[in-house]
Amino acid sequence: MFFNGVALGLPGGHQDTLYTNPIILGDYSDPDVIRWEEAYYLISSSFNMVPGIPILRSYDLVNWQILGHAVQRLPDPLYDLPQPGKGIWAPAIRQHRGVFYIFYGDPDLGIFVVESNSPEGPWEPPQLIKAAQGWIDPCPFWDEDDQAYLIHAWAKSRVGFNSILTLHRMSADGKQILDEGITVFDGHSHHPTIEGPKLYKRNGYYYIFAPAGGVKKGWQTVLRSQNIYGPYEARIVLEQGSTPINGPHQGAWVETQSGESWFVHFQDRDAYGRIVHLQPMAWVDDWPVIGVDYDGNGIGEPVNHYRKPHTKQVSPELKIATADEFEQPGLKPQWQWRANCQPQWYSQTVRPGFLRLYCNPTVTNPINLATLPNILTQKFPAAEFEVVVKLAFTPKCDGDQAGLIIIGDDYAAQKIIWQDDQLWLTQVICLKALDGTPEKVQARLPLSKPELFLKVRVTDGARCAFSYSTDGQQFTPLGAIFQAVQGRWVGAQIGLFATNGNGQKTRGYADLDYFRVITSIRQ
Repeated sequence: MFFNGVALGLPGGHQDTLYTNPIILGDYSDPDVIRWEEAYYLISSSFNMVPGIPILRSYDLVNWQILGHAVQRLPDPLYDLPQPGKGIWAPAIRQHRGVFYIFYGDPDLGIFVVESNSPEGPWEPPQLIKAAQGWIDPCPFWDEDDQAYLIHAWAKSRVGFNSILTLHRMSADGKQILDEGITVFDGHSHHPTIEGPKLYKRNGYYYIFAPAGGVKKGWQTVLRSQNIYGPYEARIVLEQGSTPINGPHQGAWVETQSGESWFVHFQDRDAYGRIVHLQPMAWVDDWPVIGVDYDGNGIGEPVNHYRKPHTKQVSPELKIATADEFEQPGLKPQWQWRANCQPQWYSQTVRPGFLRLYCNPTVTNPINLATLPNILTQKFPAAEFEVVVKLAFTPKCDGDQAGLIIIGDDYAAQKIIWQDDQLWLTQVICLKALDGTPEKVQARLPLSKPELFLKVRVTDGARCAFSYSTDGQQFTPLGAIFQAVQGRWVGAQIGLFATNGNGQKTRGYADLDYFRVITSIRQ
C-alpha cells in the first residue's frame, strides 16, 4: 500500500510478522515514548492514582511490561484522600546529557519534574518548578545550542480557556522557567482543544505533535516551523476516517535503531480507558505521514494490523502483569492505590504469602466506597476476563467489611461484612458514587465461615457478573449484572478493599491468598 507515493508496506508473509492494535488493551492514557539503547520506555498519565506515572519497557514496540512508577507519592497532603481527575496529567519523558527527565502538570498545583540516571529508575521525588493553575501537558526540549524550552497547554476547567500552546525558555537543568512564555499556536479556529504538545526537531524544522478535537472524537495535528517561536504551519496527520478507531491521537513519535518512525497514541474506549495503539509513520516533504490514507484525502487513518517494527530485539515474552500470588515482598507494579498510601493500610510480612488488608476507618462518616483511599486497584487487562480472589476475613468490630470491587464513576462490589453478630456476603451497586449516592444492596446472604472465593467475570462491553464459592470449584452467581463505566479521566478499575463501614476504629483485617486473572474466557 502507498501513501502519497510512499510505500508503507502492508504486511505479508507469516502471521508472526504482524502485530494487532491495540498493542496495550489497558488504560495507559496520554502515552509518551522514548528509545534508550536497545529498549523503549513508555509513560502515561496516572491522575490521582498512587504510585504515579507507570514506566513500561519494550524491545519491539509491541510487547510491553510494567517496571514500576516514577512517582511514589503525590507531593501534597491533598492526595491523602481520593481526588478523582486531579493529579498527574500527560507527562513527557526525555533524556539530556545522561539525565532522564519526566515533566508533568498538576492542573491545580503547577509543573513538576522528576529525574533519574536511568529510565528504569529509581527516580527522585517530584520537584515543583512552577506553581500555577491550569498549566498542563508540559514537554521539555533542548536545542542544539543547549537552550532549553518548555511547551505546555491550558486546562479550561481551571483558567477559563484552552486551545492555546505556550512556549517558555527554561534553565538547562530543567529546574527554572525563565520567562512568562509566548503563545506559539492558537487552535480555536481549526484545531479546538489543542493540547498535549510534544516538541521535536528534524531537518531544520521544529515540530509540535499535538492532539486536537477532544478525547473521544479528536485527531492528531502536527505543527511545523523553522523558528521555534513560529509561525507554525498546521496539518492534520491522523484521523478516525473510515476505521472503528475513534479519536486516534495524543502520543509520541519514536524512531527505531534502523531509522523507522512510529507513532504511539491512545483511543478512548469508555470503561476500558484510553488504550494504546501503534501506527507506522513516514516522512514526505518534511511532513510526518501517520497510518494509512485509505480514502485518499491526504490524512492518515489508524491500522488494525501491520508488520512489526524492525528492531534489534523482539520481546514476545513480555506481558503486563495482572495476577498476584502475594508470595514476594512488595506489591507488584500493576497495583495502585486511590491516594497516597499509608503504612497502616496493609502488610505482607505479618502473614508471609498473604496480603493483609486492614479494616481502616479512613473516612469518619463514609457514604460509600468512592471516598475510600485504601482501595488497591489495577486496570482492566482485556476486553473479557475473570478475576478470582481467595480471602479469609477476620472482623473485630460491627461494620468491618472486605471484598472485591469494580469502580469508576459507578461501582459494584462483592463484600463480606460483619453486622449484628453475623457474617454476611453482599453484592452492592452504587451509581454516581462521587456525587455521594448511597449503595444499594442487590443480594445478601448469611455465611457460616469467613473463608471464601470471590469472582467477577467481565464480558465484552464491560458487563460484570459476580459469583462466589466455598471450595474454589463451584461458583454461585450473586446479585445483579453491573455495567462498568469509566471514572474521572480513567477507565474502570478492579480493586481489593477492607474498611469499616461505620467509620469505627477496628483491628479487623482480611488476608488475601491470591488474585488470579484469566484473560481468555469464553461465552
